[in-house]
Amino acid sequence: MQNPEPAIFSAAPLAASASLRETMVERQIRTFDVTDAGVLARMGAVARELFVDPNLASLAYSDASLTVTGARPRELTAPLILARLLKEARLREGERALVVAGGSGYAAALIAGLVGSVVSLDDDEVLSVRARDAFAALALGNATALVGPLAQGAPKDAPFDLILVDGVSQGAFGPLFEQLSAEGRLVAIVAEQAGSRVGKATLFQRADGHVSARVLFDASAGALAAFARPREFIF
Repeated sequence: MQNPEPAIFSAAPLAASASLRETMVERQIRTFDVTDAGVLARMGAVARELFVDPNLASLAYSDASLTVTGARPRELTAPLILARLLKEARLREGERALVVAGGSGYAAALIAGLVGSVVSLDDDEVLSVRARDAFAALALGNATALVGPLAQGAPKDAPFDLILVDGVSQGAFGPLFEQLSAEGRLVAIVAEQAGSRVGKATLFQRADGHVSARVLFDASAGALAAFARPREFIF
């Protein structure tokens, strides 16, 4: 596959969107129990229009469902859901983070200002290139974009203190759990049915070699097929 042409970004729209970001933070994010000062600051600082298709830039700060175009369409997680997940992830300075199904890189760009380094992994090369270009435009030197199978994670860059799975899946995260640090966390939206867009935001915590789970809140996002549980046979 040929590498797509790099995106060209203009600084003008970024300045114009500052008031829209402030409105998004005040009317969407804060009202959804997001109180973490660092997360709120990042939501107000990162230009989301860099990560959506140009024809949808005017909707970048709405709560509408948006998709980004790569080799195939990918749904963006709504800002209020993403912000709440990041709040629950308890991001800390100096940590190593991984975003699985990172798409065009928005979640990783938010995280980059709160941790030591972040990797955005996607199985769509076009989206990974878009993420890389956006990171460069925002001068995020601690954010990188990789292409590879989602379910395999990024073992060469492990261990990670935080893994965010950006979408709804059935939660078969075995290889990802193995890439967590000794007290690492994984945040994801888990559904019972394959292909569902609605599930339970869940915090997985590793400690003493075991992983525990705590349900956080109801959430919706784009469906991910990569973490489907094996089908059970009924006799």
